Amino acid sequence: MTVTPATPPPPDGDADARPSATRVTIAAPTTSPQARIDSLSAEGRGVARIAGKTVFIDGALPGEEVAFRYIKRRGGHDEGVATALLVASPERVAPRCAHFGLCGGCSLQHLAPEAQLRHKEGVLMAQLAHIGGLRPARRLEPVAAEPWAYRRRARLRVRFVEKKGGALVGFTERRGQRVAELRSCEVLHPSVGRDLLDLRDLIGALGAVRHIPQIEVAAGDSGTAVVIRHLKPLSETDRERLRAFAERKGLAVFSQPGGAETVTRLWPLEEQALSYRLPGEVEIQFQPNDFIQVNAAINRALVANVVDLLAPDRHDRVLDLYCGLGNFSLPLARRAGEVVGVEGDRRLAERARENAWRNRIENAAFFSCDLSAPDAAGPVLRGAFERVVLDPPRVGALGPIQALDLSRVLRLVYVSCHPATLARDAKVLCAQHGFRLEAAGVFDMFPHTSHIEALALFVRA
Repeated sequence: MTVTPATPPPPDGDADARPSATRVTIAAPTTSPQARIDSLSAEGRGVARIAGKTVFIDGALPGEEVAFRYIKRRGGHDEGVATALLVASPERVAPRCAHFGLCGGCSLQHLAPEAQLRHKEGVLMAQLAHIGGLRPARRLEPVAAEPWAYRRRARLRVRFVEKKGGALVGFTERRGQRVAELRSCEVLHPSVGRDLLDLRDLIGALGAVRHIPQIEVAAGDSGTAVVIRHLKPLSETDRERLRAFAERKGLAVFSQPGGAETVTRLWPLEEQALSYRLPGEVEIQFQPNDFIQVNAAINRALVANVVDLLAPDRHDRVLDLYCGLGNFSLPLARRAGEVVGVEGDRRLAERARENAWRNRIENAAFFSCDLSAPDAAGPVLRGAFERVVLDPPRVGALGPIQALDLSRVLRLVYVSCHPATLARDAKVLCAQHGFRLEAAGVFDMFPHTSHIEALALFVRA
């Protein structure tokens, strides 16, 4: 699908003037169905109405007229993919990645980054209104950073395909379950993303190639680790190939024959911790299979905003639920009287304690419990706190919210990776616990994708 450049903005500097749409000659057969795109769905697909029925069209943007083909017909809606443009949006840009459209890692590279940010903010505010019946008293300015080579954690799929000449290494294709054949990745950390063919050649040369389902990539501030998941033992020859590759590329390489506890260093032989730095002169060390936020710059901005919005002082006790490695807890401990972090993963809670010790932070304590069954947390969640941080997975934090004693909490910050569950939980916080939604905004943790990271501040009404 080829698009000519959009008309440039007017030269008089009128900030409100919008460039006009671009007329493009259709390249598809005239018998192809056509549609005008009204809006963008939360997942980043163009939304059109045809004969009274909603059609979601991949690759189409609001204001565009497209030719498309149907890929699914359903009772309530249809799905399609754009095959050519009649009229292009002025916010359309040429995707930087050669694999865009095939690879499922990114879905919005054809939309200008600033327009992506406006779209995500619109989705957040719409979900808060429609699900939660809420509107924040003030809007937090959207936060963005460099949109390329930002992804410092990723899970790459591996599949041996004899017809392709060996192993494929990459993300799942956008439509289907096959592994996309990638040469490089524009959003992955450059230590790995610049040339995936090297990694593919390495895996293809291993005797265990048919028994390697995935590769984990984790990058810190000064180094990158690659974890090879293998379902059968590696031969010594395979181990030597991996060591030589890691030494040549300046990487650390690990093997993983089983669960997370089986990750074993192959190179370098001496321990070299992965780490990243945060506001408040905090350094977080982590293992290559630990959860960390994928975007280092956005994570630093997120931590700074959480600390500022929560505004603890030396008289405050702070509760940090889903605390992980201490990403929020330890910077908060620099300002609060006491911080209690609770994490479902026992290994992460232990590493949070180690990070507190390394940073000489003595006013932070960490506990492990199943936060999907908050009654098991016992007195930890029933303690008295003046400040609370919630950073749950996509399912949200409804269980802990219902179990917590929030009567003394004056400020609560909710960090969300799923606006719908944030909106649901916000409704409960405001309707049942006496809070008001003071502020909300988006942080572009995943540029070029439809994933939305949001932050919301609740204060006692």
